[in-house]
Amino acid sequence: MLTFMEMLTSLVTAAGVIVLCPLVKGLVPCSFRNNLFSIYEEYFCSPKITLFFRTDCGLSDNQMYDVASTYLRTKIVDSSKHLNVGKTVRQEKPTFDVVPVQRLLIPFKALKGSNGKKGFDGRECRRYFTLSFDKKLKEVVLESYLPEVISRSKAIQESERVLKLYSRDFVYGTPGREWSSIILEHPTTFEKLAMDPEQKRMLKDDLDKFISRKEWYKKVGKAWKRGYLLYGPPGTGKSSLIAAMANYLKFDVYDLDLTSIRSDSALRRIFLSTSNRSIMVIEDIDCAKLEDRDKEENSDLLKKPKFTLSGLLNFIDGVWSSCGEERIIVFTTNHKEKLEKLDPALLRPGRMDMHVHMSYLTMDGFKQLVSNYLGINGDHQLFEVIEALLKNKQVTPAEIAEELLKSEDPNVALRGVVEFLGQK
Repeated sequence: MLTFMEMLTSLVTAAGVIVLCPLVKGLVPCSFRNNLFSIYEEYFCSPKITLFFRTDCGLSDNQMYDVASTYLRTKIVDSSKHLNVGKTVRQEKPTFDVVPVQRLLIPFKALKGSNGKKGFDGRECRRYFTLSFDKKLKEVVLESYLPEVISRSKAIQESERVLKLYSRDFVYGTPGREWSSIILEHPTTFEKLAMDPEQKRMLKDDLDKFISRKEWYKKVGKAWKRGYLLYGPPGTGKSSLIAAMANYLKFDVYDLDLTSIRSDSALRRIFLSTSNRSIMVIEDIDCAKLEDRDKEENSDLLKKPKFTLSGLLNFIDGVWSSCGEERIIVFTTNHKEKLEKLDPALLRPGRMDMHVHMSYLTMDGFKQLVSNYLGINGDHQLFEVIEALLKNKQVTPAEIAEELLKSEDPNVALRGVVEFLGQK
């Protein structure tokens, strides 16, 4: 009678023969081979657990993928064969990042992690990192190692914090494309904006109130978001105001082109792929090809999916709007009256909470421009003449800024402004 160990040894030997001998492997049924290998792994190999850090988490981006990527950047070793190299204009030295196509060993509390695989998931090829470890170390990994990785990653991200401007290139038939980004280096601040001082103060106070009221939003049952409508003629500083808001709040900016969206479901995926503490910018909302709600009700349900006004309204102020925190949506338009004709519901609080009129240049705004471009912070003999001309002229800050750029001599530049206003 064979003992248990003798039987086990025989099974292991058989497993080895099957692996090493292709002829025998072809004769043994697949189910039997799998059972032998399972027994071999159970008794002669340390049981392994593998964690996958994919780029996505359901419909949203996976924060743990970013955590792993940031952490691995500090663990590059000599054996790393693939590295991403990058350098912006303002960086003195290039940066090196791991590429998820290699194997990288990372010692940490007797653990070894691998960041390198490229796999297929659904219709797309998506990147992911993996971390493999002995089953007996499961508690150490989950209770100590991963929290430590998250903590270190947050510290690294905070030390490297730069604002980013995200855009999304549309390619039809490729859902789930990632946002691409560049560093947002726009220098505009609220102090440099050529707009009414009282209007700037009100806007800054509103932003301060918004970011400090997390518990209030939770208490009243509202999504922690805020919508702004910037309207006025071209050249009045709408884009500069958005940059000033981003610099003031330290929020990333997502520039969304509505003309590239083909359906409501595509818009939902896009909204869910943005991060918290961000500003979503939808410029020229009046130019978007939105099908109004009356036409939607009469449309053929069998037609292909469309991007509709009701879909946009639901994502801004519906159930899906609660998927994310501390988010701002900024709409811009040169013609507010077109939005009122499209659908007044688009302008109501909850969607566009604060309407900011970007008007033609006032004297206060002009003095700010003169301070920015010419360094004059006091009075000038031509200010009185220019103020009288501004009262009867409709000029934008962009037009006057162009005049001030023509000369670094304050007297020459201001005389040019007087001549320009006179011709205007």
